[in-house]
Amino acid sequence: MGKRNKQAAAKPAASPTTTLRHLWLAGLGLAAVARREALAGAGRAAGQVEALQRRVREAASDARGNVVDGIENVRGQVEPKVVQFSAEVEARLAPVLDKLGLKGQRKPRAQRKGRKPAAKSKAPAARRAPRKPAARRARKA
Repeated sequence: MGKRNKQAAAKPAASPTTTLRHLWLAGLGLAAVARREALAGAGRAAGQVEALQRRVREAASDARGNVVDGIENVRGQVEPKVVQFSAEVEARLAPVLDKLGLKGQRKPRAQRKGRKPAAKSKAPAARRAPRKPAARRARKA
């Protein structure tokens, strides 16, 4: 008899019917799994957004660098030609300016400097008195 009791205790009887308690526990488990997956999905999405932002910043920085390099390259090619053209124009106009007597009046241009900083005012200007509102006209009834 001892053997039979051990076998019966080792094998619990399976409940063939689904009870409300089983449904409630299954629903709780489903809610817990759904919450965990939603939080993990949100974390993954945030990580992907940050990675995308980083890639966009890098691409914008690369594009800016390429544009700046291209502009400097074009500037290096164009600037000597502009100087040469300017010298040719001045050489051709020199005899005409001599005939007109305008050569001595022209001063050579100095190189452009950066903007001057704004002058600091020592004392604030006196404020004007506020304007008085216009007189109201009487309405005719």
